[in-house]
Amino acid sequence: MISLAALLTAALPFSAYADSKQTEQQLNKAKEAAQQTQQAIDQNEENIDSLNDTKSALEDQKSDLEGQLSTLNESLTEAADKLSEIEAKIDSKNDEIDSTNKELEEAEEKAESQYESMKRRIQFMYEKGSTYPLEMLLSAGTFGDLLNRKNYIERVEEYDRKMLKEYQQTQADIEDKKAKLEQEKSDLEDLKQDAEAEQNRVSELVSSTKGSISAADSSISQYVSAISNAEDLGDQLGDVLDQQNEDISALEKQLAEERRLEALSNQSVWRSIGDVTFSDSDRTLLANLIYCEAGAEPYEGQLAVGAVVVNRVLSGAFPSTIVGVIYQSGQFSPVSNGHLAAALAADLATDSCYQAADAAMSGQTNVGNCIFFRTPIPQVTPKYTIGGHIFY
Repeated sequence: MISLAALLTAALPFSAYADSKQTEQQLNKAKEAAQQTQQAIDQNEENIDSLNDTKSALEDQKSDLEGQLSTLNESLTEAADKLSEIEAKIDSKNDEIDSTNKELEEAEEKAESQYESMKRRIQFMYEKGSTYPLEMLLSAGTFGDLLNRKNYIERVEEYDRKMLKEYQQTQADIEDKKAKLEQEKSDLEDLKQDAEAEQNRVSELVSSTKGSISAADSSISQYVSAISNAEDLGDQLGDVLDQQNEDISALEKQLAEERRLEALSNQSVWRSIGDVTFSDSDRTLLANLIYCEAGAEPYEGQLAVGAVVVNRVLSGAFPSTIVGVIYQSGQFSPVSNGHLAAALAADLATDSCYQAADAAMSGQTNVGNCIFFRTPIPQVTPKYTIGGHIFY
C-alpha cells in the first residue's frame, strides 16, 4: 500500500513560471499521483471492510462463548447442588451408621448378658451336680407341683435357647444392616468423587471460556482501534485526494494559460533590447523585485532573475513593460504577498540588486532566453541552476 507520506509528497507543487511542457509533465504526474491516492483509498476501504468482517466474526464468536458460559454456569450450579445433595446423604448415612452401631452395641450387650445368665445357671447346676434337676423334681410335694417344676425347668432352658438365638439373629441382622449402610456410604463417596470431578471439569471449562471471552474482547478492541485508524487514514487520504484534484485543476488552468502564452510568443517577434526604453522607476521596481526574489543569492542569481523579467518584456508573450511584467496577475509571489510593496516603500534593494537590474536592462543575460524560474523541484529539468533557483 502506498504510504500517506508518499502520497503527500506526490502532491506536486507548481509555479506560474513553468513552460507548457513542464506544466504538462507536472499535470500528468499530478494525475498519476491522484490515481495512486484513489487506489490507496479503495485499498483502505477494502481493508476496513475486511477488518469489519473479522470484527463481526469475533463478536459472533464472543456471543457464542457467552452462551456457552451461561450453559456452563448452569451446569456448574447443578453440579454444586448435586454435590451438596450427595454430601447431605453421606451425612445422613453416617448418622444411620452411628445409630446402627449403637443398636449393634446394645444387641451385643444383651446377647452377652443372656450368655452370662446361661453360664451362671449352667455353672450352678454343674456345682450342684447332675442330680440337681432330679432332686428339684423329687422334692415336689404333690404331683401337680412336680409337673410345674418340670415345666419351669423346660421353659427356662427353652427361653435361654430362644433368647440367645434371637439376640444372635438380631446381632446378625444389625451387622448386615451396618454392612449395607457402609456399602451405601461407599457408593455415595464414589458418587461424591464423580460429582467433584464433574464440578472441577465444568469449573475449568468456565475458566477457559471466560479466558476465551476475554481474549475475544481484546481482539475486538484491537480491531476497533485498527478500524478507527483505517478510517482516520481514509479521511487523510480523502483530504490528499481533494488537494491533488485542486492541484490538477490549477495545473490544467495554468497549462492552458501557458499554451496560450507560448502560442502568442511563437506568433510574436522578440524585440531587441535597443527597442525598449526603461525609466528610473523601472530600475527601482526591478531592483526591489530582484531583492525580494534573490536578495540572499549571489550576484549571478540576482542577474538571472533580472534577465528573466527583461526576457519577458522582449518576448511578445508578456506585457511589454517592466511594470506590466512584474504586476501581471499571478506571476511573482512578492507582488501577491505584499513583500514587494514593503521593499519599494523603503527602497530595500541593495547595490548588488541595482547592479543586476542595470545589467539586465542593458541586455546582459546569464540564462539565455529563459522566461521562467522557481525553486528546484524533481518534476522540472532546468536549463540553468544558479544559487537557490532553476531557470528554464
